[in-house]
Amino acid sequence: MRTPGRWWRHKSTPEKVETYTRWSFHFFAVMEFFSVGLTSVAPLGARLGSAVMAVVAVHAGLCFVTVSRAIDWTRGRRPQPTGLLCTLAAVTAAIAVAAIGIAEHGPGGEDVDTAAGGVFGVILIFGPGIIALGVRDRRRAFAIAGGFAAGTWTVAFALGAPALTALLTALIVLIGGVFIAFTAVFSIWLLNAVYRLDEARETRSRLAVAEERLRFGRDLHDVMGRNLAVIALKSELAVQLAQRGRPEAVTQMVEVQRLAQESQREVREVVRGYREADLSSELAGAQGVLAAAGIDCTVGGAPVAGLPAAVQSALGWVVREAATNVLRHGDARRCAVRLRVLEGRVVLSVENDGVSESGKDPGAGPSGTGLAGLRERLAEIEGTLEAGPAGRGLFRLTAEIPLPSPPAPPGAAPAVIAPRPVSEVTS
Repeated sequence: MRTPGRWWRHKSTPEKVETYTRWSFHFFAVMEFFSVGLTSVAPLGARLGSAVMAVVAVHAGLCFVTVSRAIDWTRGRRPQPTGLLCTLAAVTAAIAVAAIGIAEHGPGGEDVDTAAGGVFGVILIFGPGIIALGVRDRRRAFAIAGGFAAGTWTVAFALGAPALTALLTALIVLIGGVFIAFTAVFSIWLLNAVYRLDEARETRSRLAVAEERLRFGRDLHDVMGRNLAVIALKSELAVQLAQRGRPEAVTQMVEVQRLAQESQREVREVVRGYREADLSSELAGAQGVLAAAGIDCTVGGAPVAGLPAAVQSALGWVVREAATNVLRHGDARRCAVRLRVLEGRVVLSVENDGVSESGKDPGAGPSGTGLAGLRERLAEIEGTLEAGPAGRGLFRLTAEIPLPSPPAPPGAAPAVIAPRPVSEVTS
């Protein structure tokens, strides 16, 4: 069973921002109902108060649906909800006129005027702000709030309110409506900006991969292009010489063989250089990638400098695979990488709090061959790899590689074996 926290952590950063934006404006609709809908029953009486509460509930429901449809339209998931926006505008205007009518011609009393004024103000402030979510042009969004404010002055003045009172009421509606509309416009802009930044980050990753492939292809071309051209020419020359029965054909084919072996050696060097993983770069890259995914990653322990190149390369692949598993398979919030140089061996541990509920190895699924490949790579230099739960929701991956013995210093005397006593030999 998925807990609410796990549901939230499984979302990407843009999805979290979208959920926050969506429910923030949903809260406006809920707040509208509880602030002026329920509170209208007592001052307006059971019958009229219940009717006002039902009308406000309808308006809040329309706002709730409009928020979802408008944000989906902003993200390109559905067409613009034009009909729903017009319906919300009409219902907002109708409720506002009805609230003024209740204040002017309804039951007397200060409580009635306060309740009707509250319904009037909240409806005219929240309504235009919610409508602004479904409008792409910023000036049009603010114009909607201004139009409702102008309509407020016109209706209030027509129903007998003093000009100054109508103007103050319209000014309050204008300020509140513009504020909510600005909040809506800014929230949509921020949401789109977060999605664009996420897309730019993915594009940058794809470009980095493409650039690396181009570099590898360019290196292979530089290595193989000239040698293959020479091989083709010398092979053609050897064929012609052989057809004429000339002994120089053997010399040319020997040269072709030498060039082929040289090309094979150079290709191995290119591939070896391409597959080398630098431990310092991998640690910095893993920390940056995990931080971008919202995972707090700390790196500590012994310095990387001084380790043999083969050990650094193997541990670099361990860090790369561990970071990939944390991103793809786990549900981590924290990750700690620690490098220790013990007596005759180096130990790298990667620990995170994203262990699955089943406690299984996150990289050992049906298609997860990353850890198996790491074990094979470490086995080539007599290293070992262990991965599994470490208790309390933790998952730990530990790689251990023996360090080569340091060479004996020059001029050191060889060890001398002491002779055994004669009595021991003859006994």
